[in-house]
Amino acid sequence: MTPTKTLLDYSYYPGCSLHASAKEYDISTRSLFRALRIGLHEVPDWLCCGATPAHNVDELLSLSLCGKNLALADKVNGDLAVSCAACFSRLKTTQHKLTTSDSRRVQVERAIDGPVPLGKPVKHLLEILAKDYGLEQLAGAVQKPLAGLKVACYYGCLLTRPPEVPELDDCEAPTIMERVITAAGAEVVDWSHRLECCGANFTLSRPGVVLKLTGDILASAKRAGADCFMVACPLCHGNLDIRQQEIEETTGEHFGLPAFYLTQLLGLACGVSPVRLGLDSMIVDPKPLLRSKGLM
Repeated sequence: MTPTKTLLDYSYYPGCSLHASAKEYDISTRSLFRALRIGLHEVPDWLCCGATPAHNVDELLSLSLCGKNLALADKVNGDLAVSCAACFSRLKTTQHKLTTSDSRRVQVERAIDGPVPLGKPVKHLLEILAKDYGLEQLAGAVQKPLAGLKVACYYGCLLTRPPEVPELDDCEAPTIMERVITAAGAEVVDWSHRLECCGANFTLSRPGVVLKLTGDILASAKRAGADCFMVACPLCHGNLDIRQQEIEETTGEHFGLPAFYLTQLLGLACGVSPVRLGLDSMIVDPKPLLRSKGLM
């Protein structure tokens, strides 16, 4: 069989979560991009980006981890595609800080014993889908429109902020998630908490904070009439999905809102089998909702 020619090609940094607790994000990303004929070439020997803890403990360590990943990615053709919002934030922050500070760059290059290439664009999947691939072409790839599905697009803290770093969209009034999912036929809801923090990795150290913040997010989406969430961050997904039952028991309010990764919803719309999207890994079962909308 002749291999299908790709339309676009990227180097790919999955990050730790996508090889562990968020495997369904990695699986659905690869499945969606294969369906869209977008090539992903995983960066060999990549290492942890440091995520949230490293830069709070040791800035040089944090910058060096990402600097090394940028050096490894430079050996693979194509702009660097990143799925996880935290990884995206750390890699973009490193590029920003090393571009604006020669002294920091020298320190990092000494730490990793080599140069840090800073010219390769680091792109979140949303940017690739909305801008490189294009919304019109994405809409044309849809085989099963998500008609009738009311989606709460949840950005969280890191995708668009601080404004000078990600440069993904307007930091206070982004629309890129909404534009991408409406191209697949879904309806988006207007709600108040799409940029609010879920508590992130306080989920273990201060679970009470997470229950309060995530509970407010769930309540806001429910009031707005959402059927589900669309997210782009494994930490946000974990708090909305894994903690949802606990929050329901604490508040006495029933939410029943599945939290999908953006690649899971788009994969469904583009005809990818649900088996290849990791839907069985979700704690809040999405199948009743999807069946009620004729999507499974």
